[in-house]
Amino acid sequence: MYVELLTYADLGARLHISREAARSLARRRRLPRSQSEDGKALLSVDVPELRCTPRPRRGRRVDPIDAFLAQIEAVKIEAFKAEVARLAAVATAYRAVFERERADRLAVELTQAAAETTAANAWAALLEDEVAVLRNGRHAGGAIAGQAARRLGHLAAAIVEADRATRR
Repeated sequence: MYVELLTYADLGARLHISREAARSLARRRRLPRSQSEDGKALLSVDVPELRCTPRPRRGRRVDPIDAFLAQIEAVKIEAFKAEVARLAAVATAYRAVFERERADRLAVELTQAAAETTAANAWAALLEDEVAVLRNGRHAGGAIAGQAARRLGHLAAAIVEADRATRR
């Protein structure tokens, strides 16, 4: 007979039961108790002699009303899951429409940008031609200085017009 001094928590750990179950077992078996310096209860226990097999918990009887309410909750949960799935499908459809519309808008903007680029290239070619004429200094029907001034005025007007067109 080997007696040990154990706390309720230690006894519960040895027997694989909870602290409260160990306390209840000590009361039922009327095990001698003493108090430690830190105020905890110490039990004098012969652990090998102490046989305790924890019983499985008994389930409570199910109230028919609770069972019916649980069934209703399960049906509601399934309905909510179905609604979530339906809304996810609707969101996916809306996203596809949104992406299609966005792609269409981008295609239109790309087409407009291409047209503006073509127009700007045409203006640039026209301006390059006018600069080439001014560099050569020869134009039929007038003095070179007068023609250059006139062409320079046309060139400035064309640049201003091109600038206004690009700002629109």
